[in-house]
Amino acid sequence: MKRALFLLAFCLLLAGCGDDDSSEATSTDTVTLPASSAGRVYWLRDGKVWPVARELPATDTEAEALAALVAGPTDQESSDLAATTAITGGDPTVTIDGGVARVEPQGQYSTEALAQIVYTLTQFPTVKSVEVDGKTYTRKSFEEQTPAILVESPLPFQEVSSPIRATGTANTFEATFNYELTDTDGLIVDENFVTATSGTGTRGTFDFTTKPFTVPFDGVGSLIVFEPSAEDGSRTKLVEIPLRMSK
Repeated sequence: MKRALFLLAFCLLLAGCGDDDSSEATSTDTVTLPASSAGRVYWLRDGKVWPVARELPATDTEAEALAALVAGPTDQESSDLAATTAITGGDPTVTIDGGVARVEPQGQYSTEALAQIVYTLTQFPTVKSVEVDGKTYTRKSFEEQTPAILVESPLPFQEVSSPIRATGTANTFEATFNYELTDTDGLIVDENFVTATSGTGTRGTFDFTTKPFTVPFDGVGSLIVFEPSAEDGSRTKLVEIPLRMSK
């Protein structure tokens, strides 16, 4: 029942976005920055950083990504992903020099907020590290705020077709984890295990492609990643990524 309600809500949202030219849409419903390049912002899911898609302008991209981060999750991201943010205060300023993004905050940032900022800025090839209040951070600085399995593509609500290529990083026992791909009826159309480049205390990268599949109709499916428990095989560290699947 819960999945059926989710599918209905998501499909109604998609239908409502098609021909609506109302000037009353708010920033909590959609984020419409000048669209020219695909980017990400990182929210928190169960206290861990997790990316969602944002369209960003081709120029001043890093600053616009920070602005999108300050704006907070959309209503859909909050309700369907349980996405939250630890970012508080006004818009910070950022300057890029020699691969370092220097951020001038507007207020104090918690560890979780810093993780969101660092992950958002280091997606860009211009940024290797982030400096805030005289301290320098990289993604490795926030291992505790990074999920065991971080899927960076595909992103939630992204439109996909067969087959799906998934990439990201993972730190799991013996570098392995499992995935399931469910179609628009909630049926499993592919499942397998994945081996990252490293694990058991060291984060590695992964890149896998599902087998070809068919879906009964355009709608919402899911990519589910998890690590089986070594004790009883139960699913641990599970994350479900809703995807808009097309035939």
